[in-house]
Amino acid sequence: MKTRAVILAGGEGTRLGVLTAKRTKPAVPFAGKYRIIDFPLSNCVNSNIFDVMIVAQYRPQSLIEHIGSGGPWDLNRDFTGGVRIFTPYKSRASGWFIGTADAVQQNFSFIKRGDPDLILILSGDHVYAMDYTKMIEYHFEHKADLTMAVIHVPIEEASRYGIVDVAPDFRVTNFIEKPAHPPSNLINMGVYLFNRHVLDQALWEDNQRKDSSHDFGKDVLPKMVKQGSKVFAFPYDGYWVDVGTVESYWKAHMDLLKSPTPFDLYDRTWVIHTRTEERPPVRVEQGAVIEDSMICDGCIIENGAKVVRSILSPGVTIHANAQVIESIILTDTIVHAGSQIYRSILDKRAIILENVHMGEMVTDELKISMAGKNSIIPADCTIQAGATIGPDVIQADFETNRIETGEYIQTRRLPYER
Repeated sequence: MKTRAVILAGGEGTRLGVLTAKRTKPAVPFAGKYRIIDFPLSNCVNSNIFDVMIVAQYRPQSLIEHIGSGGPWDLNRDFTGGVRIFTPYKSRASGWFIGTADAVQQNFSFIKRGDPDLILILSGDHVYAMDYTKMIEYHFEHKADLTMAVIHVPIEEASRYGIVDVAPDFRVTNFIEKPAHPPSNLINMGVYLFNRHVLDQALWEDNQRKDSSHDFGKDVLPKMVKQGSKVFAFPYDGYWVDVGTVESYWKAHMDLLKSPTPFDLYDRTWVIHTRTEERPPVRVEQGAVIEDSMICDGCIIENGAKVVRSILSPGVTIHANAQVIESIILTDTIVHAGSQIYRSILDKRAIILENVHMGEMVTDELKISMAGKNSIIPADCTIQAGATIGPDVIQADFETNRIETGEYIQTRRLPYER
């Protein structure tokens, strides 16, 4: 049986704030050296699925550059699968993707080439390690039309997801997309295994509906359950997180620093593959302190600097006597001497000048401070917890040296000036 994976990677990811201002959500860096899409891609190749399509839409440039020909994932193949990236195209019958189902429908002529038996639909913005071969075996054992992966989450988070009701044999009896008051905490993971002809029929029927939003969770899945299709839930009990919000993105990084960690990046039986660049080794000067952190190649931690429970991507420099606590610092960012960074996320090539105080270690409510790509924060500035500095902001964009909680500073320069 031939399986083709389709990774949906077109999400704008507005809830990730400045991290997705210049890139699609699956291209957002994660855990220092990875991109979020590395996780479903690696799951595919570790599950011996080497036929992968990626459907992109919003700001795909970083994603396309990262994937390239697919070499790091052993997906640079021409005749036996490989990876291909599809973006929207204008025709008499198509244009921008309206929803997740519409994205697959518009590309279905490509998806069905070569007559795959099964279509595995994946989200490009989830962090997890899953062996899809077990799901495929489960699908055949239950003679399913559609198998969907499910997992239990804390009930207070369940309203973010589709809620699944199942019979004792795990046949899905009801599906509700993101209810305000969830009846249970068994949720849809966004991992779907379809028989190809079933998917073809379901997408065509949805395409004909004028009242549909053309989304799997809102339209296609509930209708299949109601009309009696053989839809089964595949229970998953490993680590899984939808890093679609600033808070979940930050918490997922903090999970990596727990002992024992709930998600093991160092498991050599399940390698997370990625595109890496050559960097020199980490340099830690005398007097620097590093505790419970992940430090990538090319980083420099100077004398007296302190890094605690933080993740530093490649090429980050923490100058003398600066402190970085419970924060995520992306590639080539510089934190200058004396600055204090608490519970913050700094995007690529941000520059934090001297004696900046950013974020707080508040305990009553999690408020993440953020700095966008290529931003520059002036010396002696205070950025309160929950404040955001947008991409490309420079010193001239600051009218005050104190930015309050909830405030958003954006550049006033025209695009050609940046």
